[in-house]
Amino acid sequence: MIQEHSQRITRNTLILYFRMIFTMLVSLYTSRVVLNTLGVEDFGIYNVVGGVVAMLSFINGSLSAASSRYITYELAIGTPESLRKTFSCVMTIHIFIALLIAILGETVGSWFLLHELKIPENRLNSAIWVFQCSILSTMLSIISVPYNATIIAHEKMNVYAYISIMDVMLKLGIVYLLVILPFDKLKIYALLILAIQIFDVFVYRWYTSTRFKACKFKFTWDQSLFKDIFIFVGWTINGNLAVIGYTQGLNILLNLFFGPAINAARGIAVQVQTVIQNFCNNFQVALNPQLTKSYAQSDFEYMHKLLIISSKFSFLLLLLLSMPIIFEAQTILKLWLNIVPEYTVIFLRLILCSSMLTALANPLIISVHATGKLKTFQLVEGSMLLTIVPISYLLLKFCNVPPEAVFIVHIGIEICTQFARMKIVLPMINMKIHDYIKNVLFPITKVLILSPIIPFIIYICMPNNWYSFIMVCFTSAFSVLIVTYYIGCQKHERIFIKQKIYTIIMKLKLKK
Repeated sequence: MIQEHSQRITRNTLILYFRMIFTMLVSLYTSRVVLNTLGVEDFGIYNVVGGVVAMLSFINGSLSAASSRYITYELAIGTPESLRKTFSCVMTIHIFIALLIAILGETVGSWFLLHELKIPENRLNSAIWVFQCSILSTMLSIISVPYNATIIAHEKMNVYAYISIMDVMLKLGIVYLLVILPFDKLKIYALLILAIQIFDVFVYRWYTSTRFKACKFKFTWDQSLFKDIFIFVGWTINGNLAVIGYTQGLNILLNLFFGPAINAARGIAVQVQTVIQNFCNNFQVALNPQLTKSYAQSDFEYMHKLLIISSKFSFLLLLLLSMPIIFEAQTILKLWLNIVPEYTVIFLRLILCSSMLTALANPLIISVHATGKLKTFQLVEGSMLLTIVPISYLLLKFCNVPPEAVFIVHIGIEICTQFARMKIVLPMINMKIHDYIKNVLFPITKVLILSPIIPFIIYICMPNNWYSFIMVCFTSAFSVLIVTYYIGCQKHERIFIKQKIYTIIMKLKLKK
């Protein structure tokens, strides 16, 4: 059984990586064209206006976690009838929340856009267009969550990959239309993105309703199940409000203190971060259903193994990808973009550092969601992360700090929060904190300290040219791989890697 699960995880991970590599290449190209076509100011406006709507929909993160947890749990131990009821209840809640977001957006959101954000007067009309399209896109995104959660719970990652590839191909088409259409570029971009969101929802709904007979929506009111889901959502709201705070909240703070150009710098940094994080997310998405199912079936030994693998190798994978970019951010951004907004380089470096901490946190978060015991975890984690925005505001308001200070605050608090997560979650799943420190924290700390030494020496000693750029990127990746293999991996992990490499070599020889 364990071997079957491992093979499924491996297959799903490979499918997701194929999807990710394709979407990454297209996204990098489209981001460049969109920035150059819209310009720094309009690109910043699009990012910050969309961020206002995202802040209003902070509950969606909690609903997404609840959808994934309850649908996956019922799939593992429930019946087709109980799965059908759970899916319909979850969908009913999402429809209700989508309508609530629309009301909040047209009242509180509109007031904030018109009276608080720093939007140039001549671009206010376009910003309102973006805002209205963002509200509709967010509503559709909320409604599509149960469909998405169902596909992932059934571990149909190939379908998830195909839909994502269709999505990115449509966005490639948007770039062409954006360049040739003779209208306001910001308005047309917002409308085209909305059209793609409509298409995505239709495809997710069509596939789920035809492929999974137990997941056809029928308006359902089950008071007991609704109560359980809302209790789950209630305890996760605190944490998801914190996530919205240190993403869109910081984005809005930067706008209030520095204007839309600084939002463009953050937007570019976040796009690179998203591409890099997808490498890690694909790995974790393939593991997450098994984490939940192993807890539901009380297979704690297998759950602990998955938690260690997901935590350690997610962090090391992000380190492998991030280190060359952190060293050579200036050169990479210049090659990628014709326009590099001020502060983009320092923002990118800091955001990549925070991404590695997020990769370490996610497996613990999925584990506590599997238990359903969220009260203490959410109160502690959410309360700690919620301090990021007020501390950043006070520093910007009274200490005259540069804009990158908000990301430094985020990193510092995230480190403290990770230790709190360990203390709370590990006892819930019958795992010793000592085992987590020994198998996860010690290995990644050693790799994190040792692997940058040689690339850093090359970076500071060699002149800034193409040769040094190639050397720094190569030695960064090579150092992480070598140090991970000999110091970050345990003996059985090295044996497994050797066997996989040997198998691949033999297959290549047989093909010849």
